[in-house]
Amino acid sequence: MAIVNASDQTFNEEVSDGLVLVDFWAAWCGPCKMIAPVLEELDGEMNDQVKIVKLDVDENQETAQKYGVMSIPTLILFKDGEKVDQAMGFQPKDALQQFVQKHA
Repeated sequence: MAIVNASDQTFNEEVSDGLVLVDFWAAWCGPCKMIAPVLEELDGEMNDQVKIVKLDVDENQETAQKYGVMSIPTLILFKDGEKVDQAMGFQPKDALQQFVQKHA
């Protein structure tokens, strides 16, 4: 499964089914650029367990505000549309794997 780019309009649909990790990011954010390849690796290794969605906070402020995203990157884990966990800042791959597996 490839990483999906969501918008305010598509967000609820993208997180509605199963385990979904959402990366709230922006193009100008250094740590967001650092975590992007980690998320790509995670998608390749765990795509049967979790769907990864990216949401650009500059272009989709409504959703970012709804979930109280104040700093980026913020990673929010959803299970069947409900927020179940949240992490902020750059996370190494093993930490992200554990973050996801806690709720798998």
